[in-house]
Amino acid sequence: MSEPEQMFPPASDGSAAGAGAIAIPAEPATAEETAVRHGLRHLNAARGMRQHLRAVRMVLNALLLLALLYTITLTKALLIPLVLAAFIGLALNPIVAFGTRFRLPRWLTASVLMLGLIVGIGSGVGLLAQPAIGWFHGAPTAIKSFVPKLRSFTKPLEAANRATQTLVSSGTSTRAAVPQSAPVSISAWDVVSTAPKVLAAVLSVMLLVFFFLIYGDSMLRRLVQITPGFAYKRHAVTIVRGIQTEVSRYLLTALLINAGLGAITAGMLWLYKVPDPLLWGAVAMFANFIPYVGAIVTTTVLAVVCMLYANDASLEVFLPVLTFAGITAVEGNLITPMIQGASMRLSPIAILLWLLVWGWLWGIPGALLAVPMLTCTKLITERVRGWEWFAHIVQR
Repeated sequence: MSEPEQMFPPASDGSAAGAGAIAIPAEPATAEETAVRHGLRHLNAARGMRQHLRAVRMVLNALLLLALLYTITLTKALLIPLVLAAFIGLALNPIVAFGTRFRLPRWLTASVLMLGLIVGIGSGVGLLAQPAIGWFHGAPTAIKSFVPKLRSFTKPLEAANRATQTLVSSGTSTRAAVPQSAPVSISAWDVVSTAPKVLAAVLSVMLLVFFFLIYGDSMLRRLVQITPGFAYKRHAVTIVRGIQTEVSRYLLTALLINAGLGAITAGMLWLYKVPDPLLWGAVAMFANFIPYVGAIVTTTVLAVVCMLYANDASLEVFLPVLTFAGITAVEGNLITPMIQGASMRLSPIAILLWLLVWGWLWGIPGALLAVPMLTCTKLITERVRGWEWFAHIVQR
């Protein structure tokens, strides 16, 4: 019998196993694997959405910051007296609190303080107004009288200048007229037109300080009362009291240090027989509220004043300036850090950036209030949860 026919052709050796293999379908995914895949897909989608929301939040925060800066600039006529009154009230609040320990009413202690403050400011303005106006009127004359004193120092420079002009302008005999600058003067109309605005600003600051001293604690107490929960109330009381104590101590200490610097500067200038020592002592006192910049400005002003009122041009003219530079160096590097402590010290970069921002927004009042505002902000952010990073950045 013949062999039966093969149903399939013979396969090669290399594909025999493949031809005889049977395709096995893939096992279906289990419910756990499907859930994991769906979970990863949802996690990736949520992560992308979170990144998108973070970018949107950054843009919104930048727009909010720009709107806030514009609002601060637009309302500076209202905010500057308010901030100044708040600082004065915080500085004087420990005195009023000390009076309450002897059962003195807050309104009585505040009234006595405000009366003394008004008398002191009035006396200071009366003492300094006449020298300041006289200096403005006499500055052009003093400059003209000081120019001949510099001839001994400027003779070589003048000879070189004449030689250069001879080489450059040889053949021309005409000389351009030098424009004369008008002398600085303050008329009676300027004083009359400015007086109502100044009086209104001073009166508003005084009233705000008076009411802050009387009703400041009751306002803080009511703010704490609306805080929900006893634990939150206790935490809020601790934060508010700590902030109030630290800010008051800093402002009062800074005021006393700057007043002492002004008094020492005035006495030093009086010993050197510099005209109007009280005026320049007051300038040194108020300028010292601006670290670094205030000392540089006061030193420059004193150098100009000493040169204008000197009898002759010599190196002895700059002795008051060098003495003041030594006084400010001792005050800034030894006395102030020793009294205020390391917790009040700020980074020089943060101070300069803060001065630039507030000087740009509010001008000279912003520059004077910038460092107290930065210090108070640092003290507040140290105790507010989530804002410790700001205090860590601005401290030295």
